[in-house]
Amino acid sequence: MNAEVRISNGAGQIGRDDRKTAEFITSKLKPFKVTRIARDFAFAREILRTVGINQGRPGVAAPNVDNPDHESFFFLDGERHRKRRASVAAYFTPKAVVTRYRPLMDRTMDELIADLQAKGSRVLDEMSLQLASNVAMEIVGLTNSDNRKLTQVIRDLMNSNFFLRMPPFARLLLKPLLMRLYEKRRAKLTMDLYYNHIVPAAEARRKEPKDDVMSHMVKENYSMKAMIIECQTYAGAGVSTTREFIVLAAWQLFDHPDLMKRFLEGDEADQFAILEEILRLDPVANFVYRQSTIDLPSSVSGTPVTEGEVFAINLREVNTDPSVVGECPYQLDPDRPKRMKAAGSWMSFGDGPHRCPGSQVALHESRVFLDRLMRVPGIRMVRKPDMVLSVQTQGYELRGAIVACDKV
Repeated sequence: MNAEVRISNGAGQIGRDDRKTAEFITSKLKPFKVTRIARDFAFAREILRTVGINQGRPGVAAPNVDNPDHESFFFLDGERHRKRRASVAAYFTPKAVVTRYRPLMDRTMDELIADLQAKGSRVLDEMSLQLASNVAMEIVGLTNSDNRKLTQVIRDLMNSNFFLRMPPFARLLLKPLLMRLYEKRRAKLTMDLYYNHIVPAAEARRKEPKDDVMSHMVKENYSMKAMIIECQTYAGAGVSTTREFIVLAAWQLFDHPDLMKRFLEGDEADQFAILEEILRLDPVANFVYRQSTIDLPSSVSGTPVTEGEVFAINLREVNTDPSVVGECPYQLDPDRPKRMKAAGSWMSFGDGPHRCPGSQVALHESRVFLDRLMRVPGIRMVRKPDMVLSVQTQGYELRGAIVACDKV
């Protein structure tokens, strides 16, 4: 947007509005039916951290698997969630990023940059998808099949928004037919994922276990259904959001040459600060949901929380709460966290026991991708992305941005 706006924070400060997706999301995306929407930082943090206020919303149950012990930890709460999350924590440590995923990131970027320079231009979200998919599938252990075909399957499985691009009347008229076609296509893709990618990986892990999710599933005799759900869950959590954020961050850097210069000249810590500030303004997921199983008579909101209440946390508004982020909350300012003595991630990755476990992996992927891309001779964005609503992630998708460079 990059317009001058007056920020209503009690002091009348004026600053730029550097948000890219705010107007689109505000006009297009409404939360599911809830009791209350948390819009300020303190109340959102209370909701996300309080034991007994659980993940999700009514009517959205965890996928049913034959063995409760095989449920994905993403869908659990309480002690079961804590134990299951602890069992996979090693996949997301700084050591794992450096020793396991960084070499893969570098190899993938070598291929992507070489292809970009040979062709002279590429669709940016296709490049970011390949990196995000390669890293996520390394974590899962889907490494015994064609990774490009696997990326295509993951992309198509996540594409749940095709009919949102149609005019509303046509969408309403054709919805039953479109949904049948979508379900048929999704079933075909799911079988492709299982037989052509999960099965080869599982067979390889039976012979030679590794330190990955697939080896754990094989050891615990996960069913076909449980394996599919776990792989799709990691794909949704680890691929789609990183894919979008890389495009968003590139867009901001191209539009702010001073910020790009600082990014390229800065050390790793400064690059992370820039990326987290970009994400603060345009979090990929706009709403996360919680439902209370307890009464909380004394709440920072000033209104008691009661059992059965359902909350939507508006991460976009929480991340721009002037009482926490300070003056000019819509303006890019990588030095903001130091000035406010706060963590630079704010609420972009959630908070509490369900805070995104892969946040460090995602930030490292984004940093490596953008650092390599922005150093390519002649690099420029020749087409900005189209914004597409994502009901699945409760946020945005960015499609069709094209970057060009000097051909080699």
